[in-house]
Amino acid sequence: MVESGKLSSLILWGPAGTGKTTLARLLAVTAGFEMETLSAVSSGVKDLREVIARASERLGERGRRTVLFIDEIHRFNKAQQDLLLPATETGQIVLIGATTENPYFEVNSALISRTTQWRLLPLDEESLELLVRRALGVREATADDDAIDRVVHQADGDGRAALTTLDVALAFALHRDSGEIRLSLQDVVAARDGRIFHQSADTHYDQVSAFIKSIRGSDPDAAVFWMTALLNAGESARFIARRLIILASEDIGLADLRALPLAESAARAVEFVGLPEARLNLAHATIALSLMAKSNSVTIALGRAASSLDNGASTEVPSDVRDASYSAATTLGHGTNYQYPHDFASGWVDQQYVATSIPGRPFYEPRDHGDEVRLSNEWTERTNAPTQAKTDPPVE
Repeated sequence: MVESGKLSSLILWGPAGTGKTTLARLLAVTAGFEMETLSAVSSGVKDLREVIARASERLGERGRRTVLFIDEIHRFNKAQQDLLLPATETGQIVLIGATTENPYFEVNSALISRTTQWRLLPLDEESLELLVRRALGVREATADDDAIDRVVHQADGDGRAALTTLDVALAFALHRDSGEIRLSLQDVVAARDGRIFHQSADTHYDQVSAFIKSIRGSDPDAAVFWMTALLNAGESARFIARRLIILASEDIGLADLRALPLAESAARAVEFVGLPEARLNLAHATIALSLMAKSNSVTIALGRAASSLDNGASTEVPSDVRDASYSAATTLGHGTNYQYPHDFASGWVDQQYVATSIPGRPFYEPRDHGDEVRLSNEWTERTNAPTQAKTDPPVE
């Protein structure tokens, strides 16, 4: 789009520090557009009208188009978002919105339909290291490798956080006035107020392993101990929250259906509350997950399905369950004999959903723990019951 000069409206969404604002600026400048910037936190309808008016004048007088960049666009209310619709529709502006929230939930559907959505992921460690080394070059400074490693790791995918830590650490390095600006691990420790790993990298990852295994082993004391040790050593609260979300499905799964929503809520609390108060939310989730029944049936089912595909399992969809929504589908035999489960008293009917030659089945095998016992018993009872069509008419 940039190379063709036909930049269209879009929404960039992803975590903080992944380059949304920078990318928007690069797109506008490279495509040859003027750029106007607003923050949804501090701007109102009057500000929007003024920017759109300037964009119209610019387009009419000089034939130059305008990118309107709106940071935290999800903070705009419906009326403010609606005001953007005609301007984006007529091409008065090219809208680039940035948000840390899922736009499909936070941005109104009319605006979504007029934009494309691009998701930015947390920066990986290789990208963060490149960012840090470039920043050091700009500052005409050098750094020990272990200092760079610590800046990169503590940033947890957030480029802005990495650069902020680097700035503060460089202030300590400059204070030594040794003639050479060289960043040491001690400078990074000072910049983080001592909240950086007091142990080797191996010890740190051993503690992460112990934290996960303590929850898996249903030991709440050990789990909250290692969680606290990691936070005290400078581990990112986001990292711990992310590990809890993974564990909720990997080690608890169907044994307790509350696990995943609880872990996800803790992660959202970390973003909303921040440290140090978010320690309470993480401890809450850590102890609760430790107390829950455990099952790895989801993990095993996923592994078996992946292995089956790796071993050449057929991905040919049986004709009865193929898409039959288009006009030519019936002539191809798609969906002809499909049986709608809701037409049967049990809500289930015996039907083939994958090719009969799929190796390695069954992928899912229930475990006798917690909610999974009830779910699997109900599933077995439902699927073993005689097939009986409903006698009552379908609901309109």
